[in-house]
Amino acid sequence: MKFESILGTIWLDATPHALSQISYTPIVETPLANQEILALAQTQLLEFLAGKRKTFDVPYIFEKGTDFQKEVWHALTEINFGQTCSYQTIAEKIQRPKAVRAIGQANRNNPLPIIVPCHRVIGKNGKLVGYSGSSEAGLKIKAQLLTLENPLLQTSALF
Repeated sequence: MKFESILGTIWLDATPHALSQISYTPIVETPLANQEILALAQTQLLEFLAGKRKTFDVPYIFEKGTDFQKEVWHALTEINFGQTCSYQTIAEKIQRPKAVRAIGQANRNNPLPIIVPCHRVIGKNGKLVGYSGSSEAGLKIKAQLLTLENPLLQTSALF
């Protein structure tokens, strides 16, 4: 499924039972994708982006990823709406304090951005670093998401 949002075009995919991917770049929808789950995910994402939702209850699954990546992604789901934390904080939370770079790589490979909020992870120095491949467009999306969640956050000062 593909739809337009304030962030640009978003693509979704699902298994027969759960949302499996959110992407800012084109992806191919699985033939067995559950259309009801895709529609629910679209609705919830649009509500979130409109400031009308703070949490998600669409079922999702991590189809791919290493055990380490899945551990990181699970830790990301525990960052509250409107809050940020550092890559170091996530590394310490999963009891791997030296894995900061690996945390960054896991975030980069997050198959469910926004719902699994890797945008809430910032550099130890408080700066915005990496999002959606660390492109300028990715950092702009990260800043938009953080501002949406916390309008008092001065994201322009975080670059």
